[in-house]
Amino acid sequence: MKTRPRKEKLQVVGSRYGRCRAAVQLLAILMLTATSTAYSQTVKKVKIEELEAYIKNADHPLVVSFWATWCSPCIHEIPWLQEAVNKHSEKKPELVLVSLDFPEAFPKKIQDFARQKNFVATLFWLDETNADYFCPKIDVKWSGGIPANLFVNNKTGYRKFIQRQVTDRQAMLEVEKMIAEAENK
Repeated sequence: MKTRPRKEKLQVVGSRYGRCRAAVQLLAILMLTATSTAYSQTVKKVKIEELEAYIKNADHPLVVSFWATWCSPCIHEIPWLQEAVNKHSEKKPELVLVSLDFPEAFPKKIQDFARQKNFVATLFWLDETNADYFCPKIDVKWSGGIPANLFVNNKTGYRKFIQRQVTDRQAMLEVEKMIAEAENK
């Protein structure tokens, strides 16, 4: 008699253990899937006309950040831009990282760098060498310096270009202004 209740108790504990183990395994699979999805980004080579069309045809707010793997202020501000976009995800803003790296960095170095830094965004490499040609197509006042950021909401006509590193607070405020414009119209 003493062994039977103990055996049943072990079976209950064993079944709980089995369910717990299965749940942990499922969670691990989901995390690996999410991680591989987040890091399976590719870097698309674009010309300035393609980037202009992407910006012009966007039906949702965009934060377009011009950066490079060798630009410390650029790298420093990207997490702030990501955080601001993620905080307002219900409004569907998109972070677009446009690399101005040298041709030898495309695509592997840029992609590996973005993966290492956990940058989750649309990734472009601008295949242009003449800043006098491509800068005015983004903003007439852009001298070519980076970091540079363009906040755009085509539905409301909101457009703001900032040619310097933004702070964490400024990134959040700019995204909020861009989103608020949509709510007020």
